[in-house]
Amino acid sequence: MRVLVIEDDDDLRFAVAAALRGGGLAVDEVADLPAADEALFVTDYDCAVFDRMLPAGDAVDYVQRLRRTGRTVPVLFLTARDQVADRVAGFDAGGDDYLVKPFAAPELVARVRSLCRRAGTVRPPVHRIADLEIDTARRQVRRAGVLLVLTSKEFSVLELLATRADQAVPRAELIEKCWDEMAEPNSNVLDVLVSQLRRKLGDPQLIHTVRGTGYRLAEAGR
Repeated sequence: MRVLVIEDDDDLRFAVAAALRGGGLAVDEVADLPAADEALFVTDYDCAVFDRMLPAGDAVDYVQRLRRTGRTVPVLFLTARDQVADRVAGFDAGGDDYLVKPFAAPELVARVRSLCRRAGTVRPPVHRIADLEIDTARRQVRRAGVLLVLTSKEFSVLELLATRADQAVPRAELIEKCWDEMAEPNSNVLDVLVSQLRRKLGDPQLIHTVRGTGYRLAEAGR
């Protein structure tokens, strides 16, 4: 899942991005609305986190314009404005959630992850491929009933493969959705992670290489 954070305060933007990355999300950061405009134009985000008051104006007005153009990316407003009228204005403009500063990092991560799950088609909370069970709500993975310990990034890649079970998922899409803009598409970071995942999942192998394309999660022999 990939998230865009729009915050002009450098320290707060860093803290928000760090919390979200710690929760297993890929995060891009911008400091103003023109940069957000460009990022949203070129990348399909699962969620956007907006500070309310930015150098170019109130993000509520920007999101309202965004909705008029048909853009449906889920939006969470992060702001110190805590009056009921402020929250109502955010929701009326097309916002999906509203979190008041100061906030607890775990709550922010939970709210953003919930919004990400709303994006696009509804995903089942548990994916099952052969004897592999992926619980997206609890972020737990079991193989033959045994709980596996995965890193946040490993879970993100496995979750994306599971949502497209039996289909080849392109390398570029895996990198775009599971890493942020700092990742180098031509590096072997994905191959190394898939190798680690295969080792943790054990035999028979469920992650298959699709030459010239990417990877596919499917039962052995399929």
